[in-house]
Amino acid sequence: MTSPRSRNLSRLPLREELQGQEPYGAPQLAAKAMLNVNETTYDVPADVVDAIAKEVRTAAAQLNRYPDREFSTLREKLADYLNRDLEAESEPAVLTAENIWAANGSNEIMQHILQAFAGPGRSVLSFPPTYSMYPLYARGTYSEYIAGTRSADFTQTPEDVAAQIREHRPNVVILCSPNNPTGTALSLQTVEAAYEAAAESETMVVVDEAYGEFRQAGTGSALALLPGRERLIVSRTMSKAFALAGGRLGYLAAAAEVTDAMRLVRLPYHLSAVTQATAVAALDHSETLMANVERIKEQRDRIVASLQEMGLHPAPSDANFVFFSGLHDEKAAWQHLLEDGILIRDVGIPGHLRVTAGTEAETTEFLTSLRRYITSATA
Repeated sequence: MTSPRSRNLSRLPLREELQGQEPYGAPQLAAKAMLNVNETTYDVPADVVDAIAKEVRTAAAQLNRYPDREFSTLREKLADYLNRDLEAESEPAVLTAENIWAANGSNEIMQHILQAFAGPGRSVLSFPPTYSMYPLYARGTYSEYIAGTRSADFTQTPEDVAAQIREHRPNVVILCSPNNPTGTALSLQTVEAAYEAAAESETMVVVDEAYGEFRQAGTGSALALLPGRERLIVSRTMSKAFALAGGRLGYLAAAAEVTDAMRLVRLPYHLSAVTQATAVAALDHSETLMANVERIKEQRDRIVASLQEMGLHPAPSDANFVFFSGLHDEKAAWQHLLEDGILIRDVGIPGHLRVTAGTEAETTEFLTSLRRYITSATA
């Protein structure tokens, strides 16, 4: 039944493509274990909280002035952080502040990219099931959205990705790696094949690595492919590994001319002084925050092993969550978990659910509840 508020909304002269649409958002329900939106469930460490408070207090004394429009210090620190990521994979540190752009979450990063390179009469290609915001980014920038395809197990091969890019010739292609909701990462060979195919139509290639810090050992980052590829963009966020979902800081690495393109579409002073101060303090304590990443990866791998023991089918995960199948009634399983105080994500794919890897205690509660459901469902 249509609500009175929806009926009131329908009386407004909305753009045609917005009429009848629902806003993006996961269910916000009260639960003791919130494992549905891939947040870091560990609290921000006390020393990081103190450092953020100190930086924000300094910024607060100058809030009568506009913030640094170029967020120079933040860009330098992000470049240093990504260079350490490259060096950890025995790759050369090639990034400078000129290669970095930041915005209010990776959502605004994607919006800037599509404002610059997509738009009316242009198209955006991604490969569902994937992050459900991609078509909304396209709609918000008046771009045509093209839904590509994946194999039956939701993976992607270099040949198939390249063929679809050549078929559709989009202006922007978005590759999600590790992919949300499946957790699977792309091989660098797939990214290279996509870039070669995209070069034929001057297509921009965006690799969304929002969960990049959680990838398995031996899974490479597309950052290593940036040199010499001016149409390649790698997007990251501080919402996940840095436990800054409430801080709203996303960023990208690309050729310097790409960051110049972002300046053409950004709103003036789009990153507040408080946001910049928060992100800088977190980057100064990245080692402390990355310790929690390792704990989360341990719980993720524990979930995968435990689900396999239950006879379920978890997908290999390079993210901070696990996507799994094998349930006869995923909605009943989801409801059972919720009644036990555990909220996970029904991603709308029959037979599948997704659970965030939380603390050891949260993981234990999830696994205990799910085992109880499976036992009762098969009794």
